[in-house]
Amino acid sequence: MRVRTPLGSAGRRPVGRRTLLGSTAVLGASAALAGCGGPLGAGLVGSEVAPGTLVFWNLFGGGDGGRMQDMEKVYAKAHGGSSSLQATTFAWGNPYYSKVTLATVGNQPPDVAVAHLTRAKPLWDGGILDPISEDDLARVGLKTSDFNEKAWSAQVTDGKNIAIPLDTHPFVMFFNHDVMDKAGLLESDGSLTDLSGVETFESALEEIKGVTGSEALTSANVSETATPWRLFWSLYNQYEDATPFLSDGGAKITVDEDIYTDITARLQKWVEKGWLNRGIDYAGSQTQMATGKAGIYLQGEWEISTFQSIEGLKFGMAPIPTLFDRPAAQADSHTFILPKKDRTPEQLTQALGFIKSMLTESMTWAEGGHVPAYLPTYDSAEYKKLTPQSDYASAAENAYYDDAAWYGGSGSTFEATVGAQLALLQQGSTTPEGALSAIRGQLQTYLDTPSPL
Repeated sequence: MRVRTPLGSAGRRPVGRRTLLGSTAVLGASAALAGCGGPLGAGLVGSEVAPGTLVFWNLFGGGDGGRMQDMEKVYAKAHGGSSSLQATTFAWGNPYYSKVTLATVGNQPPDVAVAHLTRAKPLWDGGILDPISEDDLARVGLKTSDFNEKAWSAQVTDGKNIAIPLDTHPFVMFFNHDVMDKAGLLESDGSLTDLSGVETFESALEEIKGVTGSEALTSANVSETATPWRLFWSLYNQYEDATPFLSDGGAKITVDEDIYTDITARLQKWVEKGWLNRGIDYAGSQTQMATGKAGIYLQGEWEISTFQSIEGLKFGMAPIPTLFDRPAAQADSHTFILPKKDRTPEQLTQALGFIKSMLTESMTWAEGGHVPAYLPTYDSAEYKKLTPQSDYASAAENAYYDDAAWYGGSGSTFEATVGAQLALLQQGSTTPEGALSAIRGQLQTYLDTPSPL
């Protein structure tokens, strides 16, 4: 093991052959729905789509869903009322992306859809998306420089713009003010003491444990696979020479085994020291921090709404501390995509105008925790005053997205497979070597299988 030194529109693309072959079983279903008034039966609900109505698909539930609906109302009001927009929300995860693919192959796609940036790339590879040129953006007064550079660069694929980022949603650190204050880890203004450097951070964990009498740090790992992956990927990419976990579009595992072992062994050490929970589910990990039984909670920033709803809880948020060579946090972005379809210039302008409207309402979106990718919002005085959201906004500059793979990205087979092994490792049920061996074995079928898109 190495010794580490901690530091204080272009042309349209045809639908792929595999997409056509893989979708023949469902094309009959989509054809049957062709008379239901719109794309894939107007969102599989059978409602008619009036001429000129923009059809929008998304996967936002809960608080995000409510905020998106508020943003949609602004667009509808400015464009003649509710008949101007038909928005449909589908279940999050693989089923949603299957519906987008099925509808596009069946020539009944929505005008605009939402996709995680990491899931947009496989859609592009399958010929499911239309590219978006600089001239297209200019139709509605947008340009590349309007967007967070990290998120914008990440969506560029094969030299084309395949998506327009709405946000970055990074893995961040929540902290209980009362616990951290008692541990002597707050500055006089209430901000968090700098916890950079692994030795400094581990000393802080010991101090926090002395206050809570239990764990210092809580992170879900029971019946939960996304969180263990996000935690690992955040720390792994803090090493400046970290290699991709997957390469060649998901055909090879190229993880740096020394760094992998260093990170996973350290996480096990934290568990053995009593600093990090051995086993806890998603809700339980939140409860530990909220009740003062842990000082730090690691999760995506979207859980801000959960803690804001707890009366009397004083909490803060910050980027994941830089323990090694560079700041890094696992992240993804919600983006707007244009599913492949024949559009008139007017229809293209309408679709992009809808996206522009959503971007200009990014403050509403930011209230739910997501970091705006649209710089006029990100740089605004209004956003800078929004706390604790703006306190961790810099994490978007240090975002590390999952490697491109047809079976990868948010809510994917890759995330579930790798995250399950990392969860077992945190629970003490396997070793770093055993977990990596299991990951290699369980992913082999996917490594050997060309994209079905």
